[in-house]
Amino acid sequence: MEKVAEILAEASAEAVEPRFRALAAGEVMEKAPGEVVTVADREAEQIISRRLRELLPVPVVGEEAVSADPELARSLHTEPAVWLVDPVDGTSNFVAGRPDFAVMAALVRAGQTVASWIWQPVTGTAYSAELGAGAWRDGHRLTCPPPAAEPEKWRGVLKSRFLDPAAHHRLRANARAFDHLDPGRSSAGIEYPLITVGEQDFILYWRTLPWDHAPGSLLVSEAGGRSARLDGLPYRPEAPGCQEGLLVAADPEQWERIHRILLDGDSPA
Repeated sequence: MEKVAEILAEASAEAVEPRFRALAAGEVMEKAPGEVVTVADREAEQIISRRLRELLPVPVVGEEAVSADPELARSLHTEPAVWLVDPVDGTSNFVAGRPDFAVMAALVRAGQTVASWIWQPVTGTAYSAELGAGAWRDGHRLTCPPPAAEPEKWRGVLKSRFLDPAAHHRLRANARAFDHLDPGRSSAGIEYPLITVGEQDFILYWRTLPWDHAPGSLLVSEAGGRSARLDGLPYRPEAPGCQEGLLVAADPEQWERIHRILLDGDSPA
């Protein structure tokens, strides 16, 4: 666990942090309409991938590698073990000079996330989780704080822009039952930890790229929360486009109530 955390921090120090608010002309490219990538993303992924394979020689499913070769993501279903890597989660924030970005990795065995790591370079904060063993922040055990009893006091994030307009409108209308909706931080590596420290109660994601969600889902689950698909099944990392929709909450019972309010339109009472 400690060695992977070191790899992420070292790759960040080598390839990412020196370019924060110092990207040169030509170091930012568009890899798809509306999605940017930088030389920091690509260099950090190469460093992390090489060093992870030295620890455990299994395929590495990295965000930038899959962008170049989408078939690589099939390894999540065909290989007994794979590494997942997101070298700069929140690239748009990184490019804009905003501090909300993270470096992340996860180990997946038989389709299940068994370990995960999140490094937040600007604050120097390290999160990690191991299946069945717990979650940690900077080496200290993490437990999600108990939520308020009343849904009217809950705070959450809806990431619903990839939904069709009718479903998006319905979710927004149902979410008025809650205290506050945050726009989110445009980085799963920032958003998931907020649940474990009590700054958010829930997040609903629609698009669930595996490198974005495997690290944080395990972190929240091992801290006592729940991360599950909208049909109630526990989250498992899937190749892009295989399955969408994910609700994450600080407490399993709270997850059920949020699901009923958001998806079914039930009264919060």
